[in-house]
Amino acid sequence: MRARTRIGEDLVVELAETFRLMSDPTRLKIILACLDAPAAVGEMAERLGISASLVSHHLRLLRAARLLQADRRGRQVFYVVGDEHIRSMLTDMVDHVSEEDQTETET
Repeated sequence: MRARTRIGEDLVVELAETFRLMSDPTRLKIILACLDAPAAVGEMAERLGISASLVSHHLRLLRAARLLQADRRGRQVFYVVGDEHIRSMLTDMVDHVSEEDQTETET
């Protein structure tokens, strides 16, 4: 599959905004917490050591950008990376930085 190198200005802006959202370490941790399995707000807050209200604030932004999807189960809402493009990109990038770390420790 060949990457599109020519896209319209509006898509460039949307892509830049998506990367800007993911560049925040807290938001990236939230996305990664939802990569393998659905996670609830309280679970993420506890795992990340931040308040549930801060997690909820970030989740609103991530959902609006279609980086996460919500699934209501009773009174709880679980969040997951539902888009395979996002999942693949993040998995590949985690693998990439992990390889770089291994290379540095071998040297």
